[in-house]
Amino acid sequence: MSENRVRFAPSPTGFLHVGGLRTALFNYLFASSTGGKTILRIEDTDQNRKVEGAVENLIESLAWAGIEFDEGPHAGGGFGPYIQSERLEYYKKYSDQLLDQKDAYRCFCTEDELKEMREQQLARKEDTRYDGRCRRLSEEEVSNKLEKGLPHVVRMKINHSKKEYIVDDIVRGEVRFRSDQIDDQVLMKSDGFPTYHLANVVDDHMMEITHVIRGEEWLPSTPKHIQLYEYLGWQVPKFAHLPLLLNPDKSKLSKRQGDVATEDYKSKGFLPEALINFVALLGWNTADDQEIFTADELKEKFTLERVGKAGAVFDLDKLKWMNQQYIRQKQSTELAALLNPYLPSEARTISEDQLFRIIEALKDYLVVLPDIAEKISLFTSDNPELQDLALAEQLKSETAQQVFSSFISNAEKEEKLSSENFGQVMKTVQKETGIKGKNLWIPMRIAITLMEHGPDLSTVVDIFGKEKCLQMVRKVLINP
Repeated sequence: MSENRVRFAPSPTGFLHVGGLRTALFNYLFASSTGGKTILRIEDTDQNRKVEGAVENLIESLAWAGIEFDEGPHAGGGFGPYIQSERLEYYKKYSDQLLDQKDAYRCFCTEDELKEMREQQLARKEDTRYDGRCRRLSEEEVSNKLEKGLPHVVRMKINHSKKEYIVDDIVRGEVRFRSDQIDDQVLMKSDGFPTYHLANVVDDHMMEITHVIRGEEWLPSTPKHIQLYEYLGWQVPKFAHLPLLLNPDKSKLSKRQGDVATEDYKSKGFLPEALINFVALLGWNTADDQEIFTADELKEKFTLERVGKAGAVFDLDKLKWMNQQYIRQKQSTELAALLNPYLPSEARTISEDQLFRIIEALKDYLVVLPDIAEKISLFTSDNPELQDLALAEQLKSETAQQVFSSFISNAEKEEKLSSENFGQVMKTVQKETGIKGKNLWIPMRIAITLMEHGPDLSTVVDIFGKEKCLQMVRKVLINP
């Protein structure tokens, strides 16, 4: 094969988990960095778990995140169909081939028999696995059961004479599995649908996949997949199993401890490029520990060899910090469009020019896009009020009151108040009161912006103008 081909193969069982997003991203970055192709394949052979609309949701979430596919159910391509339920003829063909080769067998065990088997193994403190009882049925016994129409599955024969299966993994190196610890995996279910194990091997071969990049939970199944490739006489792809995503307490990432769906982060106002940057660093890094990457930099620098084995902690605070950096980098015109869904109704009457100026003043203080609703109220409210009692207490000091009184008398003399003359007015206040430094500036900042730390004070004065600045300061002057 002349090019690398990888696939992201989710099941349509609901939302796109951020772990799935990470898997899709690593496949996409690997293909992009090596000039290969990325394929989207929908693995819907478990019809009981299929959720209506899940395929559309997956495609929409991946597109929002900026992950592009060269082939797939929405993109077409020469290796389709790309939905497994439309490929059943292929799975039956190769299941029959394995039966004919005596590399697979029909298993007639009922659920009750399998349950009893597991209970007995647990009682003996053994690992639970299929004990191969139907593997020992004679051809005559199998024929009799088939004549009676007994339901059955098809199981693969593990080659126990092999003693050991070896997986050469790009991330984990050489991983060994004893054959006596691997059970005879079901390949075809009684309903005629394949299991993941058969379907993914058949599809990966037929779609000419060169690298299988997936979560580490599939590592124990890989020996079974390698055995299938060998039975069918196919070239084995290269494998890379990605580390688990963990909660801060090192437990497996789950909805019990926070959001795990990509769409949750979209709805909460995270930027796709920030989420992608963050997810890229969950298990991968560069030699120089760079943290902020453009999409092109990720494509250029990504290598599977830099993916670690250890579980990666999903640190929400780190994601928030990263999102803030991306918001700060946005031009006000672009940011205004992103913030538009979160603007309160009163902000929609502001002129476009004024809105851009306000956003420029506030963008350094936005962590997620919905933060704009609260922050912009300072500029949109006719009578904004200071809610922080501790800050309000600071404004009652004698020095603060002197500053306010002097400011009002001097600002009233000006025809207008803006960043051009605000500094000069404050110099006059300093001379009149003898108050300088933080005792001069902090009370003025709190009085006008209602916060101790925030947008540049001169910028706020520019936006407010003379009358609103005077209004804000007069409100905190105790004895006018």
